[in-house]
Amino acid sequence: MNKEERPREKIVNMGVNSLSNAELLAVIIRTGTKEASALDLAQRILAIDEKGIGYLQNCTIEELSKIKGIGKTKACQILSSIELGKRLARSVNKRNINIKSPKDIASMYMEEMRCYNKEYFKTILLNTKNKIISTELISIGTLNSSLVHPREVFVQAIRRSASSMILLHNHPSGDVSPSKEDINITKRLIEVSHIVGIEILDHIIIGDGSYYSFKESFII
Repeated sequence: MNKEERPREKIVNMGVNSLSNAELLAVIIRTGTKEASALDLAQRILAIDEKGIGYLQNCTIEELSKIKGIGKTKACQILSSIELGKRLARSVNKRNINIKSPKDIASMYMEEMRCYNKEYFKTILLNTKNKIISTELISIGTLNSSLVHPREVFVQAIRRSASSMILLHNHPSGDVSPSKEDINITKRLIEVSHIVGIEILDHIIIGDGSYYSFKESFII
């Protein structure tokens, strides 16, 4: 392949938008084998399924690494890039949405959080127009007052000048009923929010296809 036709050179000279799906994938793969170039390997992957690049949406490391010339290292590189793209898309989409109800939050985070096998506690930071500034991961593990400390909850909200926030966590069991600890932590954080001046609008628990809103249940 002529030097100017190589994917990386095309990015430099013509921009990343000039590359085909196979060429973009070849850049991620980086190196080929004695029998096949990185571009050949990319084309081999895209030919596996009629979906083309859509095949990469839900494929696994095991499936990719079985392809001759890929292996686990290249499979990890590919799937890491795919996941980064997914997260970027979610981030951009969430920032453009005006939050009007607990259902809005539940629908946005349900698929992401319903399959976690541990409890993830997050805060959703909002501006004065109720648009998402960012989503912050506070803790991983069964919720208790030591894991969810007010300092960790409010430090990013203060740094990002958030006007308000929504508390969010999942129940791996799928049952969205709040525990006594969930209620105690929520009340404690609300007390701190009055001092800090950053309002807590809701606390939402994500289950397997369902959610629980403290606000809709009149707990806050």
